[in-house]
Amino acid sequence: MITVGKKRILAAFIAALSGVSASTLANDSELGTIETVTVVGQATNFEVTSEQLESYQANDLSDVFRLTPSVNVGGSLGIAQKIYVRGLEDNYVNVTVDGAPQASTLFHHIGRVSIDPNLLKQVDVQAGAGEASSGAGTIGGAIRFKTKSVDDLLASDESFGGKLSASHFTNAGEQYNVSLYGRLTDDWGLLGYYNDTSRDNFEDGNGDDVLGTASDQNMGFVKLSGAIGSNQNLSLSYETREEEAMFSSRPNWHVQPDELLYPSKAERDTVVANYALHQGPALNLEATLYDTVSSFKGGRFDWYTEIATFGFDLRNTTEIGDHRLTYGVDYRDDQVDSGDPLYAQEKGEVLGAYVQAYSQVTDQLLLSYGVRYDNYEFQQQVLAGAAGEPGEFEDSDVSFNAGLLYEVTQHWALGLSYAEAFRGKEIGDGFTIETPEAAGSPFAEDIVGETVSNVEASVEYTGSNLNAKLAIFDSEIENAMFDQLYGGPFYDNAGTVNTSGVEFDLGYVLGDFYAHMGYSNVDSEFDPKAGFYTQDFGTIHLSAYEFRHLGNSRGDTWNLGLEYSPVESFKAGFNIGYVDDLTIGTLYQDFDAGWLPSLYELEKEGYTTVDLFAEWEVVNGLSLNAAIINVFDEHYRDHSSVGDYSAVEGYGLVVGPWEAGRDIRLSVNYSF
Repeated sequence: MITVGKKRILAAFIAALSGVSASTLANDSELGTIETVTVVGQATNFEVTSEQLESYQANDLSDVFRLTPSVNVGGSLGIAQKIYVRGLEDNYVNVTVDGAPQASTLFHHIGRVSIDPNLLKQVDVQAGAGEASSGAGTIGGAIRFKTKSVDDLLASDESFGGKLSASHFTNAGEQYNVSLYGRLTDDWGLLGYYNDTSRDNFEDGNGDDVLGTASDQNMGFVKLSGAIGSNQNLSLSYETREEEAMFSSRPNWHVQPDELLYPSKAERDTVVANYALHQGPALNLEATLYDTVSSFKGGRFDWYTEIATFGFDLRNTTEIGDHRLTYGVDYRDDQVDSGDPLYAQEKGEVLGAYVQAYSQVTDQLLLSYGVRYDNYEFQQQVLAGAAGEPGEFEDSDVSFNAGLLYEVTQHWALGLSYAEAFRGKEIGDGFTIETPEAAGSPFAEDIVGETVSNVEASVEYTGSNLNAKLAIFDSEIENAMFDQLYGGPFYDNAGTVNTSGVEFDLGYVLGDFYAHMGYSNVDSEFDPKAGFYTQDFGTIHLSAYEFRHLGNSRGDTWNLGLEYSPVESFKAGFNIGYVDDLTIGTLYQDFDAGWLPSLYELEKEGYTTVDLFAEWEVVNGLSLNAAIINVFDEHYRDHSSVGDYSAVEGYGLVVGPWEAGRDIRLSVNYSF
């Protein structure tokens, strides 16, 4: 079996990457923690903890990934925010909440991921295609949001507790939430949570109102979890989320002073069941069953769309000597309904099977290797009275991965990995799907699924108070699917998307101080296939407006932070974020179609933001938090948002939103 000594080696590697205590991992002999073991792409995996989220009083996706240069969020206001991992839109990323995937997009002008940071235990990020057990369609990686349970909030000798929080944001809003949690028996516990957030229009760094950013949000969550005997665990959770506001017809664009706003409402309901059975080295079963329904109604046409997703993941882990295997099957069924009354409908399914193995070859060398099979099926539904044949798609493929982690010395480790992933056609944007037309299928006749190959190499130093890692990567997505807007079939394999770059991360502890620094350089490029355009443009940088659902380009990104904690009851710190200038060519499709006399050089101005925070536990159970986000009122547009095309004739409305200016966040928290 994998010995305790070997586990300590592995644990040290993982701890250095994720911030998890190495001793905790090394001493945990339960196979149920196998999900923390990873080799393929391990140097660029990371974890966001609940402590980090609480420090900056995170209240949206941008706050969740505030300290992670390789993961960025554009869109400014919450409902419009989109996540980009190494320049690829979250459409390419397998995003789950407690194992439940957040599938497809309700509207391409809003995001597809919504989460309450107050509820999160941690966020695990796999940047780039990785291991076979990561799920279907992990072209750009995986993001796993994990919510809290009773055992995370109560000590072993406590039976009941709660937390009341009230927060005020000067730019501009307030938030109230309550948590109640208790042990129903020695083995079972129940958690209940409710959050209410109200926002006014926030101001940008120039002090101007950013219109269409006011909203009312509320979220409820219930989780029942416990043990069945000595070797089984079960959790059942239900989440309901609702947001209402007066949004513009395109929430991820800047709202003009005379632009109309429309009543809009977004809802999501999710049910998740997680089951685990641990029965010795051979049988360590984990099962996830989920059902999610999300919807959006509003905009200029008061349109309604709904996405329903259900599925499961069933896996087992077996340990044989120095080898560990995780193998299983997963399945997802998606359906999007567009219009009320129903106007158009699409359905999609994906069935996968996978095996991922880990072999401790020597005390210094750990290998990981795996294989995954995925089969995608997609069909447009012909509704009563509609003409034509439905568009259909079916394709399958096998993906391989292999990686190694080699401990050169006690402090130095080298990593090398290769990973593939496959994705077929999935259900589309609920606001742009169409009914089948008599003219035929919207698919090109020779369309196939997308495949990615991801290569990474890394070197890492881990000392008693210093951890540093450097990684280089290259990811190539072949047969990338893209909407051909002007002529030809609507869905086609447009060409190759390539993302490559360098990531560096450093953490240093000195007494009561902890300093960290991160850097990310990513080139996100599109190489169109022959004939996609009428002329040869060569390699094209991705931009969010022109290549929606593919990716976006941003300048080199830096993060530098310092935390100071002289006593257990007090912590303070700051973070500086810097993004370099970037200029890229854009509007290739419009120029190729003859709409423009030339390409447009999009200039993305660089910016620097500074954030401060302080936490103080006044007395046992009562704490105060203060944070100042964007201390110096920087006026900027995030590089991961839509750029500014207003200088192009006829494109005056195509402008991404400004980010919020200075925001002083104050909260009072009482725990009992």
